[in-house]
Amino acid sequence: MKRNARVAFNALKKIGAPVFESTDYGFFGISAEDNVDETWADFYEAPRLERFTVPGGKLVWKSGVSPKITDILEANGLHAEWINPGMLGVYE
Repeated sequence: MKRNARVAFNALKKIGAPVFESTDYGFFGISAEDNVDETWADFYEAPRLERFTVPGGKLVWKSGVSPKITDILEANGLHAEWINPGMLGVYE
């Protein structure tokens, strides 16, 4: 795994995001099925979640992915793509 991906993986793991190592789909994967205590990603709710903004108009959710995840990925030059409704792959 490249350094920027490892930094993002560790940061996401530290905040409790449901990440797992995978070479099949990018650098690593993020489960969208572990939304028990917090919603990390939701494929089916993406259109509804994307309507939420904070003061100043910043988009909070992008493609149904929590801003906690996207902020860390973007800070490391990465992005998430839906593999299927239950999983995201992380890419440069």
